[in-house]
Amino acid sequence: MAAVPKRFKKFTQDYPQVAKAYEELGDAVHSAGPLDEKTRALIKLAISTGARLEGAVHSHARKALEANCTPEEMRQVALLSLPTIGLPSMMAALSWIDEIIENKK
Repeated sequence: MAAVPKRFKKFTQDYPQVAKAYEELGDAVHSAGPLDEKTRALIKLAISTGARLEGAVHSHARKALEANCTPEEMRQVALLSLPTIGLPSMMAALSWIDEIIENKK
């Protein structure tokens, strides 16, 4: 797994019970339906893209790679956002995804 950001590490150290509850919530929602891991990873990447959350896009791009999503699939997630969130936001998300893809090489 990729390196955990320092800020998240500090959060888990400072608030271990909250971090544990957060992780358990994530596990619960992932197992609450029929979607496979790869599909869930692409959806989480899409949600982060739409919300324009750089850190979340980075995190979910790393997780998408771990779920065997291809760079092309991940880039299509960004491209699909174009009509909804506009060119500047799509370009930002595409650059964040590419940062993770390039760092993985």
